[in-house]
Amino acid sequence: MPVKDSLETAERAIRAIVESGYTLTVYDDFSTPENAKQLDVLRKELGIEVVHIAEHTDHPSPNYRWVLMDARQKCIANGEDLIIIESDVIVRPETIGKLIVEGQKPRAGMVAAVTTDEQGAINFPYEYARKIKADGVCKKRFSFCCTLLTNKLLQAYDFQQLDPKKSWYDVPISHMSRHLGFDNILQISNPVVHIPHSSRPWKQLKYTNPLRYYWRKLTKGLDKI
Repeated sequence: MPVKDSLETAERAIRAIVESGYTLTVYDDFSTPENAKQLDVLRKELGIEVVHIAEHTDHPSPNYRWVLMDARQKCIANGEDLIIIESDVIVRPETIGKLIVEGQKPRAGMVAAVTTDEQGAINFPYEYARKIKADGVCKKRFSFCCTLLTNKLLQAYDFQQLDPKKSWYDVPISHMSRHLGFDNILQISNPVVHIPHSSRPWKQLKYTNPLRYYWRKLTKGLDKI
């Protein structure tokens, strides 16, 4: 789980995973010193692993490429799949188990849980799935909101090939998974609550003031996909 401040939402997301009975590695991507300390408090309380990225690189946030490369290396070393759950996503007790079961299919590359709001309506980034009625192979782009990347995919695709000039990698990796012959499976029956962009509030401009959002994105070189 990459974390960038927004500790109230992140703590809720962290506790949901731990209460489901799973271990968790949190990647602190240059949160404020106060929030970084709070993550260490949660580490002691909940038994999670916390990696402070600032101890490993001075590259400014976001550091998703670094996180992906480090997590991939650990998973390959242990023969494990990689499950990415972002800090604005709240899982259910059964969420992770369902991802794991689906990921055991021979051709599975990625398995994603569809995202919803608190009322259960499918929301960003899976608006396109509102017309999809059942779980199945999906050829549209996936997000890393709550997604399993199988060990087979991790072995087939070295994340060092990811463009370091970009900020986010869910789209290129979902495309590469299909290119390599894997199936990307979207689970409509396994929804998770998504509270979009809680760690980067400026991205809410995409919905409230699109012109300002795209101006900021272009002039400051932000949010490169």
